[in-house]
Amino acid sequence: MNHFIDLVGVTKTFGRKTVLSNINLYIDRNEFVTLLGPSGCGKTTTLRIIGGFEKPTAGALLFNGEDAISLPPNKRKVNTVFQKYALFPNMNVFDNIAFGLRLKKTDAKTIAEKVDAMLALVNLAGFQKRTIQSLSGGQQQRVAIARAVVNDPEVLLLDEPLGALDLKLRLEMQVELKNIQKELGITFVYVTHDQGEALSMSDTVVVMDAGQIQQIGKPEDIYNEPKNAFVAKFIGESNILEGIMHSDYHVEFAQVGFACIDKGFGPGEAVDVVVRPEDVAITPLEEGTLRGKVRHITFKGVHYEMRVEANGFAWKVHNTVQFPVGTEVGLSIAPHLIHVMKKSGEPGC
Repeated sequence: MNHFIDLVGVTKTFGRKTVLSNINLYIDRNEFVTLLGPSGCGKTTTLRIIGGFEKPTAGALLFNGEDAISLPPNKRKVNTVFQKYALFPNMNVFDNIAFGLRLKKTDAKTIAEKVDAMLALVNLAGFQKRTIQSLSGGQQQRVAIARAVVNDPEVLLLDEPLGALDLKLRLEMQVELKNIQKELGITFVYVTHDQGEALSMSDTVVVMDAGQIQQIGKPEDIYNEPKNAFVAKFIGESNILEGIMHSDYHVEFAQVGFACIDKGFGPGEAVDVVVRPEDVAITPLEEGTLRGKVRHITFKGVHYEMRVEANGFAWKVHNTVQFPVGTEVGLSIAPHLIHVMKKSGEPGC
């Protein structure tokens, strides 16, 4: 079965600089896919190739199994929402949204019906005559989305559209965007460097670094089963230690042997081990697999973040109970909360 969008062996160079290297990615219909990674990782270039604003140096781009590289942007059923919304300040809300429809010479009755429907969709009913300057940042963003989807695209590309909003508005708009995507039933391809946005909105997260895809998966899988140290460090907070896999289900790190649920490594193979701070349990000293001392504590609102020095490693531990600096504690980790990965060359942290 053909996927909706396929990027096959896509490479992009600018002069001597390679910004994408052999990208292989498929996107299904009605999927919310997020390209996540640090600045310069190639996520926006990937988006621009899908939108037709860049052509790959090598590789193929397919829509419904057919070549799309030769299609100009205006021939693709794709629209884009940028971080800078590029709304027309000399037009009111209605005219901004209607702009593309008028270019297509849509009749006035249809334009009015479609604009009203879009305003209802983005919770801006009654805002038709408002000026762009009178709107908040969140409202302007909703107008930009309405303008993009009023033309019935099959794909909506969103390039860090929440970056200019404050934290409260960003959180609100994350929920709104996911609801809009579900209601429209179209494919969203979203670019961000914010892991919270990616995890909260996406059906699929594509983690990128240095022009390559590091991992593709559901948000839960990306967080709970990172494939390498880069993903583990970029998605959430982690304790990353060097370890040795002695046999299936038995790994050594921090100078102690632990039971785990991982297998398939060679006997004595050097590995990276990831333990999330919330997965390190603090126990009475005599009950811990590790014994350590609290060296630093920070209140984070919903939990305390502690640095516990144990067996030569400064463990990051999250707990709702405060253990004062200087307290000696035990630490334990359940087997299913230990994640063993192939060595990736990423330094531990």
